[in-house]
Amino acid sequence: MSGERVPAPVPLPTPTPHEPASVEPGARASEPAAAGVPVGVRSAALTIIAILALILVLQYAQAMIIPIVLGVLISYALYPVVTALTRMRIPRPIAAGVLLITLVGGGGLLLYQLRFQAQAIAEQLPDGARRLRRTIETNRQGSGSTIGQVQQAATELERAADNAGSAPAARSGVQRVQVETAPIDISQYIVYGSLGLAAAAGQLVLVLFLSYFLLASGDMYRRKMVKIVGPSLAQKRVTVQILQEIDRQIESYLLVQIGTSALVGVASWLAFVALGLHQAAMWGLLAGVFNSIPYFGPVIVTCSIALITFLQFGTLEMVLIIAGAALAITTLEGLLLTPLLSSRAARMNAVAVFVGLIFWGWVWEVWGLLLAVPMLVVIKSVCDHVDEFKGFGELLGD
Repeated sequence: MSGERVPAPVPLPTPTPHEPASVEPGARASEPAAAGVPVGVRSAALTIIAILALILVLQYAQAMIIPIVLGVLISYALYPVVTALTRMRIPRPIAAGVLLITLVGGGGLLLYQLRFQAQAIAEQLPDGARRLRRTIETNRQGSGSTIGQVQQAATELERAADNAGSAPAARSGVQRVQVETAPIDISQYIVYGSLGLAAAAGQLVLVLFLSYFLLASGDMYRRKMVKIVGPSLAQKRVTVQILQEIDRQIESYLLVQIGTSALVGVASWLAFVALGLHQAAMWGLLAGVFNSIPYFGPVIVTCSIALITFLQFGTLEMVLIIAGAALAITTLEGLLLTPLLSSRAARMNAVAVFVGLIFWGWVWEVWGLLLAVPMLVVIKSVCDHVDEFKGFGELLGD
């Protein structure tokens, strides 16, 4: 009817910033509502899975990865020498080949000269073992009555346990069977040792070839990395700076490590000669090699020198003198010389180095202990120049 009033339409309430709009049934939720904590948890889980997969790959493929790492580190250590030879107008491939042949020849000659000392050590072991047995027997006879009574009680307990666990007497007509352990087969150990030496020689050849190719190529891979980062001139300049800084830190660390290890080896050799230790050159060389392993290296060398000294002299006084001299040389080098020569950027805190030694030793065993610190230097160098990983680099730093 024309006289009736039509009610005005009621406006729908608009959602406030604190009140989300209602969603019709069947409609898809907005993307911010779907993202949140589950995405973060999923990303963390994927990261952990990726790290575990990387660790498994490092363990499974160590026969391939370790020669590559050794080749890269050797090329870094020898790169300045090859560059100096190229300034004398010697082609880089020839300079790299001559340098590697010289080093391999010198190392082989050194090992050939030390073979007589290794043979003398092997011949000295039976006499040293007999001397050690006589010393133990003398100390056992001269020990107090308490130790003797404890040993007698332990013997009686062991005899009672054997009688309680022994089988009943065999019946008549039943043959008794006794299992005997087979004697040690020395030929089997010789075969395994020969196979290990053959595998080590093959890996050494791979390391030398890879080092030669890296040294002969010069900065080819650096130029390729700069080329693939992008067309921006700023990106190329930053990449060049990062690569130069990483090269400087790694080369500085390797040169310092080689120099300090050589100094420790020579100082240990002279000290052992002055103190009258046999085969001093062999033990000096081992002291220099194991000096590259922080914390564990000096302990291994000191314990080995203490045992050899006791087998030679048979007195605790000489053990303390010679082993103390070896420990003092490595300690002074670690506390004074290495911090003085190492750059501030390449320094790492003791906790990071110790944890790194445990990790890489677990992954690659002996090679992991030798390569742990160089690997940590590489990781820290990369993390210091990549924004996403600077936090991890700060954890490694001093």
